[in-house]
Amino acid sequence: MDTSTLIESFADFAKQKNIDRPTMIRILEDVFRNMIRKKYTTDDNFDIIVNADKGDLEIWRFREIVEDDSEDIWEHDKISLTEAQKIEPDFEVGEEVAEEIHLEDFGRRAVTTARQTLIQKVKDLEKDIIYQKYKDIVGEIISGEVYQVLSREVLLIDAEGNEISIPRTEQIPKDRYRKGENVRAIVHKVEMVNGNPKIILSRTSPVFLERLFEQEVPEVFDGLITIKRVVREPGERAKVAVESYDDRIDPVGACVGMKGSRIHAVVRELQNENIDVINFTENLDLYISRALSPAKISSLKINKEQGRVSVNLRPDQVSLAIGKGGLNIRLASRLVEMEIDVFRETDGVPEEDVDLDEFSDEIESWVIDELKRIGLDSAKSVLALNKEELVRRTDLEEETVELVFNVLRKEFE
Repeated sequence: MDTSTLIESFADFAKQKNIDRPTMIRILEDVFRNMIRKKYTTDDNFDIIVNADKGDLEIWRFREIVEDDSEDIWEHDKISLTEAQKIEPDFEVGEEVAEEIHLEDFGRRAVTTARQTLIQKVKDLEKDIIYQKYKDIVGEIISGEVYQVLSREVLLIDAEGNEISIPRTEQIPKDRYRKGENVRAIVHKVEMVNGNPKIILSRTSPVFLERLFEQEVPEVFDGLITIKRVVREPGERAKVAVESYDDRIDPVGACVGMKGSRIHAVVRELQNENIDVINFTENLDLYISRALSPAKISSLKINKEQGRVSVNLRPDQVSLAIGKGGLNIRLASRLVEMEIDVFRETDGVPEEDVDLDEFSDEIESWVIDELKRIGLDSAKSVLALNKEELVRRTDLEEETVELVFNVLRKEFE
């Protein structure tokens, strides 16, 4: 393979990979200098001139002429007068010899190795470009076309043909993917795995919901409305706290839109996820009250040292505050970043419910006390939560919680 063929084939390959000309020339110089170092030990007295467009390559070696018996004759940048005069008869001591080195002088094996090295360097550079491109847009929404649905992840192709992935853990449970369809998600993280960039997308991240609001609500995009905090149970429910620095703008109304026109687009994208938009406020009492919407609280007591809030509600508001499977109270607690305990305002228990103390013969008293500690004083208030939520909020083991559930369910069968 001659010089022009090598460089032209490399230049064509580099252009296919969208490698710019300065970078292409730098790679060529690096590879050829590496060849020089292998053959001549050093490359500091060599000049390389590359014209990638024409396929031209010139390698020049510069050496100073010294006397034949000089002690410096063995240095890499020196040449004896006799050797120099073989190149040009009228050379004299002290002059500099510029000698052109041809690619074929390095040998066929070295040239083949150089070609393979050039291609590998472009591939490595391409991976770095992809990595850096996505590293710079982490947290931004992109779209890709589904080309393979696997058990643990869905693989997509972006507009430039790069492979991107949505792991099962980053998919909304209700998501169903079909080959060829376009999917939107945020760039969640980018990492190098075995030298290859791995681009991981997410549809469950709170940031995805934020970016969707930016796309659908101009006031959020323009910064007139700020999203203070987002908490989600992907595909089920979300709470979004918003604030406006302009008193003329109603942040909740702007986010919801006329007859819900703006928020409906977000809800559809998130597989009908129920989204509560509330006004953020520095008034913690009011913020907690809004976070527990749609329930109406009667009073509350905040213990900042323990990071807990005791909320009193009328009996008919307790189930609204807790929500299905404890979802509402769980999201409200995450939104205000405090544990919320719900207590009934009245001492009496409605007929359709049963006070926990009535089960003292089947449930140990310390277990009942632990449930009351977090505001659960009746059978239905306990059954309104799921097992995971009770384990998280109390010091009870899973087996104990399961026993409590069994006892209470029998009461209503």
